[in-house]
Amino acid sequence: MVEITIRKAPGKWSVRSGGAILGESTGALELLEGDLAPVIYFPRADIAMAFLDVTDKVTHCPHKGDATHFSIVNKSSVTENAAWSYEDPLPAMAEIKGYVAFYPAESVKVEQI
Repeated sequence: MVEITIRKAPGKWSVRSGGAILGESTGALELLEGDLAPVIYFPRADIAMAFLDVTDKVTHCPHKGDATHFSIVNKSSVTENAAWSYEDPLPAMAEIKGYVAFYPAESVKVEQI
């Protein structure tokens, strides 16, 4: 079994796409899963969800459950399936319900500020 650790991400975090700030948060969570790079999960309340459109893509993680995906839509571009959220995570991962994470990409920047 892969060990997964969820903790409060230190400091303030932001996510930007196409030059637009999608959100800033001091309440983000950092999820550490095995040897994978840490992932920052933002509370939905801190993200401009109007820029995120739900897509048909769903992925399954045996440790977290099914992830719904979102494209980022702004005036200059659409970044397909750039974010994901566990709408109904497995009980052990309930802490990430109501949070959204972003895939690192050239047009999507998640950083500590």
